[in-house]
Amino acid sequence: MNDLNIQAAQQDIIEEFDFFDDWTGRYQYLIDVGRKLPPLPEAEMIDANKVDGCQSQVWIVVSGDAGKLDMRAASDSAIVSGLVALLLRVYSGRSAREILDTSPEFINAIGLGKHLSPTRSNGLASMVKTIKAHAERVLAHQK
Repeated sequence: MNDLNIQAAQQDIIEEFDFFDDWTGRYQYLIDVGRKLPPLPEAEMIDANKVDGCQSQVWIVVSGDAGKLDMRAASDSAIVSGLVALLLRVYSGRSAREILDTSPEFINAIGLGKHLSPTRSNGLASMVKTIKAHAERVLAHQK
């Protein structure tokens, strides 16, 4: 999914958000990013793929192996769809080790940490935790 290395992917997101002068524009951009997520088939919107700890409904589907994990996701919230789309840009198509070794630094760099409601911040942390848990499971099964 991603030709950039994981740090360059984060830097691209930071630069895109720097383009906007205010949070109205940034939120609109986040919603637009989320709208571009390919739809997830109903059959994949199951409890096994659901992210715990999100107020909104979020599903993350992970496939692949330790060498490369591909991710698809959906949410019933426009802003949360944008958040998960950004996470996929950073983490999808990466090795499990790379996923585990990389913090989502772009979140604070673009100011999301300060501008999300506490429930959305918790949900974002839960999405990151879910992605990293998938990577951990794949690595554990590889041994």
